[in-house]
Parts: sequence; structure tokens; C-alpha cells
Amino acid sequence: MAAGQYKTEIEINGFTTIDAIYTDGEVADIVSVIENTEYRGETFRQSADLFAIRQFLKEVPDVVPLLFNNRLKDVIKSVFGKNYFIVKSIYFDKPAASNWFVAYHQDLTISVDRKAAIEKFGPWTIKQNQFAVQPPLQILENIFTIRIHLDDTNQDNGALKVIPGSHAKKICRPETIDRSTETEAICNVFKGGIMIMKPLLLHSSGRTTNHAGRRVIHIEFSADALPEPLQWAEKLDLN
Repeated sequence: MAAGQYKTEIEINGFTTIDAIYTDGEVADIVSVIENTEYRGETFRQSADLFAIRQFLKEVPDVVPLLFNNRLKDVIKSVFGKNYFIVKSIYFDKPAASNWFVAYHQDLTISVDRKAAIEKFGPWTIKQNQFAVQPPLQILENIFTIRIHLDDTNQDNGALKVIPGSHAKKICRPETIDRSTETEAICNVFKGGIMIMKPLLLHSSGRTTNHAGRRVIHIEFSADALPEPLQWAEKLDLN
């Protein structure tokens, strides 16, 4: 599929998937860097059902050149445009025995460096010393998310379930889904592939039932400057 077709899919459905961004060897190199990182501090979260690293690219900087190979850079430039930069990154490891699931929701907050009284920014939260805020709709509409899959992912080990086209409803509640007219799609992605989605797309993930783990790197991109004094908490240019 050409870049223009991926872009059209995202515009219409709110998501697309692309295979073979990474070879098996490249995935193994990425996993090796992650596994050899010293887990410490408040950005690391570990439980029986989930291991996660917030501010992932800051905490594991050696992984950056491995993730942003020429294939991924070409996708970003052709689908997003030249002015996009990284604004958020999280690593998820959902173990084989995980019973952790996430109900349908939209991603409505961004990570910023401080709290400030700015019109149309709110409500605010803070988690693990990280400020998050719901920004104006236009900022959310201009964000792209790339989910890099380090394992084969399907409906049996927590692949995302989405409501195609729901991103076009702006901010909406999951209970507004009309099951008689709106269908659920399961986003199966092979190891080394990616899913691109808009944060306003209604999405969920289920429990693992096939005893297969799922490791995903979640990276958000924007081309918007924030009003002063706010700054993106994890801004990283791709140049």
C-alpha cells in the first residue's frame, strides 16, 4: 500500500497498520536494549499484569536510533509531514498470564512540563511526577500515535479493538457507540509491524487468553507549539 493510501485510511478510519517496519534481528536488538536497562525510579511500573516505562525514550535513549530506522522515518514524513516531533513515549509489556484489560476510551491528555492556568487547558492530573492536561480539541486532532509491536499481536493477547471512524466524532463517550451501525475492528499486527492511530479513536484492549505476551512501544507525535509557559514534557526532534 502506498503512503497516500495509509494517510487516507487514517483520515477515514482513524487508524492503519503497516507490516515489516523492523526485521526480526532489529526487533531482537530493540528488546536487548530494553532488557539491559536498569529499572529504577517513578517512571517504571511493574505488577503481575503489566510492566511499563513512562518517558520511555528519555529513560532508554539507546533505543532511539534503533527505532527510528529509515523505514519508520519514511512513514512519518510521508504520512504525517516534515514538521512532526515526538511528544510522548511509553513502553508496555503485557505478560503471557496477564488479566489486565482496558475499556473503550479516547486518549484525551498530553504530557507537559508544568501546570499553568491557560484558557481551554484542563482538567489537570499528575502521575509519577508527570503533569498531564486535556488540551483544546485542535491539538488532539493533530496528534498521531505510532504503536511499534515487538510481538505478534492478535485478539487472543490483547490487540487493540477500535471503532473505525469514531475519531471524527471529536470528544465522545464510549456509551454513545451505536452497535447497530458501528462495528468493532481488531487490529492484529505482526511482530516488527506498526499501528498508526489518532488519539480520539475509541479503542480498548482485552485480557490475554493464549498465554502469549505482548510488548508495544507507544509514541505520540505533534507539530503544534504549546502556549507559553507550557512545553511538551518529552519533546524530541526527529532530525
